[in-house]
Amino acid sequence: MRISTTTIYDTGIATMQQQTEKLMQVQQQISTGRRILTPADDPVAAARILEVNQSQSINQQYISNSGAASDSLSLEESTLGSITQLLQSVRDVAVNAGDATLTQSDRASLATQLRGSYQQLLGLANSTDAGGQYLFSGYHGGTRPYSEASPGNVVYGGDQGQRLIQVGASRQIAVSDSGSDVFQRIRTGNGTFATQAAAGNGGSAVIDPGTVLDAQTWKAAANSTGYTIKFGVSGGVTTYDIIDKDSGKSLLTGAAPAASPPYPRSYSSGSNIDLSQPPAFDLGLRVSIAGAPKDNDSFSVTASKNQDVFKTIDDLANLLQTSAGGAQLTNGLTVAQGNLDNALENILTVRASVGARMKELDTAKSTGDDRALQYSDTLSRLQDVDYAKAASELTQQQVNLQAAQKSFTMVSGLSLFNYLTP
Repeated sequence: MRISTTTIYDTGIATMQQQTEKLMQVQQQISTGRRILTPADDPVAAARILEVNQSQSINQQYISNSGAASDSLSLEESTLGSITQLLQSVRDVAVNAGDATLTQSDRASLATQLRGSYQQLLGLANSTDAGGQYLFSGYHGGTRPYSEASPGNVVYGGDQGQRLIQVGASRQIAVSDSGSDVFQRIRTGNGTFATQAAAGNGGSAVIDPGTVLDAQTWKAAANSTGYTIKFGVSGGVTTYDIIDKDSGKSLLTGAAPAASPPYPRSYSSGSNIDLSQPPAFDLGLRVSIAGAPKDNDSFSVTASKNQDVFKTIDDLANLLQTSAGGAQLTNGLTVAQGNLDNALENILTVRASVGARMKELDTAKSTGDDRALQYSDTLSRLQDVDYAKAASELTQQQVNLQAAQKSFTMVSGLSLFNYLTP
């Protein structure tokens, strides 16, 4: 077979180029730390690397979302803490206002203090997070949740929702709360029913918040939602009747109430008045009244309703501003303290919910960090170069290139003229 000089040169150069290319590839692997420089180096591993990179990117976004959610919830928890302290301060004022040594001027000063607390609470209810989103406006983070339509009358401008952030493939965390859940859906009285003295009472009788004997009985459809305990004084004896506000009839007699005392039951200070006296009637509750009522004094027992905490504070301020003391003040303070206790309990419930969400975020972040580490390990196994192996291969490719160069030099130097003798 005849081999031309051109073929020898072309073959030698091609071989050296192949060895040079392999040497450069190993050099790039060592310099970049990557085993796979192009998908052609390992198509299966390259496809797997793409999948892992995508999963890692999504996981990193979840970690970032968890951080943002944690920041928002931390701010909300701090705000709720400030609100708790403020309401505790307001309750302390309500307790102090019952001091019999205080003058009407002293109570007016306390009322002024309460109005300042009212405005402070309004400001806290309109708090925003670091992004300028209102904490208590529901879905509408850009809408100011609370505004004052008139003194003591606060209007809610948000909605009932909660803004959510995706912190996992199948988990969203609420990073806000509806202001109606925090400040407005607060039950009056003891949460089941509320007691209150009539504004025109002239005696010294004081009613307690009452006791629930059977909540289901009280909520029975057949029962009315409002009753009046009316007192009468005749011949030095105090008696009372219990009147259904809806039917206008006496629970004790089943007929229209008497126009004047004596009424069906005798009253003694501090005794229980049971609104649970089967088989005649059973409302499932009991109240206690102490003191000496005057003729025509009355007390109401009604189903608890929702009342916002702003009205509770405003009503307390108005009571201290106008009350001359005595049983009227005591009854009003009892109502206010009960409503403030309910407001505090509601705030604490919301804080507990926020705390639970923050704890869940800590768990989600920890899980995300663990997953990120697993993804990094997988990527390292798929694409990182084995430096010991690459260094050995680099040496081998250098030897191969040098051999190709040397063999080309020797072959290209072959000539018949070297064998001719002069």
